[in-house]
Amino acid sequence: MDYVALGVDFHAIRNKNEDRVIDLLPQVLPEFPDFAPTRTDVEDIYALTLNRLPARYVQSVTLVIAEPVSDPLIRQTLRESIRIVRVRPNM
Repeated sequence: MDYVALGVDFHAIRNKNEDRVIDLLPQVLPEFPDFAPTRTDVEDIYALTLNRLPARYVQSVTLVIAEPVSDPLIRQTLRESIRIVRVRPNM
């Protein structure tokens, strides 16, 4: 997909939670020492977590006054996603 419509390039508009989930995943995963996720498991955890959080789309010039999605909420959602993927890998 080229992410262009009506002459406008939408590549720079992203869900702000993507980077935050990527940053927090390595901190939360060690809480599950008996789980050795595959690459697909990690991708599933990432996607499931993003799907369970409210989207926070921003563009490069967006001014964020307050962040409604907290790091503790992301960590908790990651834990829930890990538990789900552990029980049902490759959903």
